[in-house]
Amino acid sequence: MDYEKIIHSLIDPIVDEPDSILIRITEGATPKDVIILIAAEKEDTARIIGRRGIIANSLREVVGIAGKSENKRIHLRFESFEEGGDKNED
Repeated sequence: MDYEKIIHSLIDPIVDEPDSILIRITEGATPKDVIILIAAEKEDTARIIGRRGIIANSLREVVGIAGKSENKRIHLRFESFEEGGDKNED
């Protein structure tokens, strides 16, 4: 499954700089776990997370459903490019 394409299709319309979005996909502690790091500029990271994390939670739900088709557990993590920026981990 192309998780990067799914995530880009969901977040590109809401950020100011979609070309600066970095998505890195790595394996987790078990073969079933997939960790997806989404890094962006500080303001775009705030948009992706949303107030009270509502957009981040929605992204987790959509990508999690996609992962279930492959029997995978998807963990999204958000970081800002700026040092000391916002960070929200699942």
